Amino acid sequence: MKKRVLLAEDHPDTVEVVKFGLESLGYDVEVAENGLEAVKKAAARRPDLIVMDMMMPVMDGLQATAQIRQNPRTKDIPVLAATALGSLGDQERFLTSGCNGYISKPFTCRQLDAAIQRLFNSHTPRT
Repeated sequence: MKKRVLLAEDHPDTVEVVKFGLESLGYDVEVAENGLEAVKKAAARRPDLIVMDMMMPVMDGLQATAQIRQNPRTKDIPVLAATALGSLGDQERFLTSGCNGYISKPFTCRQLDAAIQRLFNSHTPRT
């Protein structure tokens, strides 16, 4: 069975490229165009992984991740922060805010696959 990935991203061009890359890696992909939609889709569909843009309208990725972590249905879903904010301070902020991993934009399909595999191999459910 294919793993399901929720891609939370607001830029249509990025959605198209990343969705294509994820599908070429064998994932079923659903898209959320903002953080609020990501929270709702995560609860309704329970994906195996969320690739979360950190800068989105309506609700940003940090707020969305916090809400995902507060919901018993979604608190254990790994969240990969995908963002152009690349300083060490930003990375630490994302990881301490509930994200399980981090990838800096722009990234290649190979880099995305490696980041996802690291998460799947090391993820232990949160309690």
